[in-house]
Amino acid sequence: MRLANPISADMSHMRPSLLAGLIAAAGRNMARGFADLALFEVGQQFAGDRPEDQKQAASGIRRGTARPQGAGRHWQSTGGPGKAGPVEALDAKADALALLTALGVPAANLQITADAPAWYHPGRSGVVRMGPKTVLAAFGELHPAVLHDMDVAGPLVGFEVFLDAIPEPKRKATRARPPLDLSGLMPLRRDFAFVVDAGVAAGDLLRAARGADKHLVSEVTLFDLFEGGALGEGKKSLAIEVTIEPREKTLTEEEIEAVSKKIVAAVEKATGGSLRS
Repeated sequence: MRLANPISADMSHMRPSLLAGLIAAAGRNMARGFADLALFEVGQQFAGDRPEDQKQAASGIRRGTARPQGAGRHWQSTGGPGKAGPVEALDAKADALALLTALGVPAANLQITADAPAWYHPGRSGVVRMGPKTVLAAFGELHPAVLHDMDVAGPLVGFEVFLDAIPEPKRKATRARPPLDLSGLMPLRRDFAFVVDAGVAAGDLLRAARGADKHLVSEVTLFDLFEGGALGEGKKSLAIEVTIEPREKTLTEEEIEAVSKKIVAAVEKATGGSLRS
């Protein structure tokens, strides 16, 4: 679609595909010695001048030996997905399907047809559909005539995933998350070391410390484990850092000491251990 008053001569048309810019970028990289490359872009493309003609796409290209598993020359140059050699249409197909899968599209419901846009090689390309009417993606080797016109040497393959066409995933019934509750007061951190039996799991100790005061204790982490020495046989020391986060007002020393006593009591009850002196 040609613009009536473009801002520059080289930006006179609205792009019908993101691949044009990616091909041009590949050409610039090749001119600087980077022949094996993989590029992608997410953006808008335009099929006409109506609002519904503006679509969002995620597109990518691969050139040379830049396969999904890595780039470079290799003695095993037979090609194909997962093998060495120049990129081919199946690599672009794998990219498109991987992206669709990551976006929640069930692969079992997809069909491949051979009616890709004209900028693809007619015998080495395809379209990914969900049903006869919904086109989700196109992929394949880019047409030699397009590469010739843009002065970019192949092999070069690409894919386009049409994000607006992807149906919203069915949401499972879940419990809503509670509102985010952040405190504007400075948190406090206190260290505790407990001597427990060697068989006591650190996770049990951490859970007990977290549950000592759910209103004020916001985080508990284990930072040290010590065994042997003066502890004796069958004992170990677990050291934890407890973050105490005031909610309504700055805590006094007496209130901090009260929380600390709750933590010690909870850990001793849950693990049978004792505060290390």
